[in-house]
Amino acid sequence: MGIISKTVTSTPRLDAICGPQDLRHLSDADLAEVADELRRDTIAKVAATGGHLGSTLGVIELTVAIHAVFDTPHDTLIWDVGHQAYAHKILTGRREAMATLRQDGGISGFTKRSESAYDPFGAAHSSTSISASLGFAVARDLGFGTGDVIAVIGDGAMSAGMAYEAMNNAGALGKRMFVILNDNEMSISPSVGAFSTHLTARRALGALTSECSLFEHMGFDYVGPVDGHDLGALLAILRMLRETADGPVLIHAVTRKGAGYAPAETSADKYHGVSSFDAVTGTLAKSKPGTPAYTKVFALALADEADRDPAIVAITAAMASGTGLDQFARRHPERTFDVGIAEQHAVTFAAGLAAAGMKPFCAIYSTFLQRAYDQIVHDVAIQNLPVRFAIDRAGLVGADGPTHAGAFDIAYLANLPGFTVMAAADEAELVHMVATAAAHDTGPIAFRFPRGEGTGVALPERGQALEIGKGRILREGRDIALLSLGTRLSECLLAADLLKARGLSVSVADARFAKPLDTLLIESLAADHAALVTVEEGAVGGFGAHVLHHLAAQGMLDGSFAIRTLTLPDRFEPQANPRDMYERSGLTAAGIARSAFAATEKNGHGGPALRNRMAKAL
Repeated sequence: MGIISKTVTSTPRLDAICGPQDLRHLSDADLAEVADELRRDTIAKVAATGGHLGSTLGVIELTVAIHAVFDTPHDTLIWDVGHQAYAHKILTGRREAMATLRQDGGISGFTKRSESAYDPFGAAHSSTSISASLGFAVARDLGFGTGDVIAVIGDGAMSAGMAYEAMNNAGALGKRMFVILNDNEMSISPSVGAFSTHLTARRALGALTSECSLFEHMGFDYVGPVDGHDLGALLAILRMLRETADGPVLIHAVTRKGAGYAPAETSADKYHGVSSFDAVTGTLAKSKPGTPAYTKVFALALADEADRDPAIVAITAAMASGTGLDQFARRHPERTFDVGIAEQHAVTFAAGLAAAGMKPFCAIYSTFLQRAYDQIVHDVAIQNLPVRFAIDRAGLVGADGPTHAGAFDIAYLANLPGFTVMAAADEAELVHMVATAAAHDTGPIAFRFPRGEGTGVALPERGQALEIGKGRILREGRDIALLSLGTRLSECLLAADLLKARGLSVSVADARFAKPLDTLLIESLAADHAALVTVEEGAVGGFGAHVLHHLAAQGMLDGSFAIRTLTLPDRFEPQANPRDMYERSGLTAAGIARSAFAATEKNGHGGPALRNRMAKAL
């Protein structure tokens, strides 16, 4: 494998590959040519669409070797975190479809069962591959399926407890299966922890050492370390193991994230996730200068709070750059903790810090926080510990699709006794919510915010703690009330303008809190308007459900006004541009206005004056 330094557009070997079966008739020298062309083609494809590049470039040779030696899809190949699998997609009949990668109606950026028989198990969150592979291996031995089972897992994913739970079970059961450890010393951030140190030691010892590895102590035959970019060596090892293995085997392949593409290899994140770029130079497409991203606003606000309060610490689960905590760490390195891909541990670690009197901020994406729900309940909520949860990527996230959507956190946190749950309407509100969380010391508190740029509002020099459980009214009207939680507030204001143009007077309020509710605000909006519409960027069962529950308990749902709760649809929303996703979810200004108008029209509430205005609007 050489470093690609110039554009070579011809790919004659790859052009002749219609599927993995075509690889099995080629010589090793021909397979090496396929690998070189596959690397170039992968770079070209991702340069056009953007996506996760570095991970795939690190497994080009592994991908070719696995498909050349094993009889996929008869043999089951499971990729841990599917963004390693772009080259796999190209080799398994989806080369042309790569032009639609991560786009509306296009192929997924991860493995997906409904997309191909070569994707037997979907994967977008890490550390699941060994468990799933063991399931396939046990099913095979019970007569459900045939063939070998191969899992490819990165060293970063091995920092998660689930990987060890699976290895513990697999080693005990002794089923024939192959685990290929893709050791590139990276996840999104550099790998951390004692296991990473163990792998470093194994690399230093080389393949000739007689010292047992951790994997052998867990019941696996261990092979390696082997150069993951030496295709000839990989082919020889996999062929030998396919003929001789009689139990679980771990192959330790040492790779380089971004391998073979100089711009990726020299980049700090190894081109983990990129926008479109120039394939020759590696120059990323420049986005237009815009307002600060919510993530950056959060990180800087937290760093400011930590400047004033030595009790504040920040925790991330292998997402230092994604959560902005790399910026926090520049100012407070001794109070920044990257625990690896270990959300369960992160939450209970934070609980311990809180119990000791510190102020931990646990910064985890909404979708990844799901992995730690028992710890949130048992270790934080039941003990009423003041852990602060900074929940990034709230709502729909665009190209990463349903696996990374932040749809459920409002529902799964607001139903816990003693929890305070906030949602920022804009970046200024986010600064105030960071300050609120820092000041709150009487139980767990969470604040959520979306991916991407803010609205452009002026930021306060210093955040001010909000009164817990109190919302605000931004616009007062008499016909319809729009009660927003989170960043749909801007769309509610635009919806109010649309309704005003149709002769309707609209109040707009920002709830700020999903729990505790501002019950006085909710009751006054319900009592003083013909219709109340709640709007949130979350699933059914969240903020709107809590509003309904409160109004029902007060006897206010007995027909005196219309009420609608607008949420994300009860489905896993497919990937698309975020604006399009919210539009088809009915959560843009036009959709909100339609729902509000229809509710008032259908129910005929509000008396003769409103009915007259409605008649004119119609």
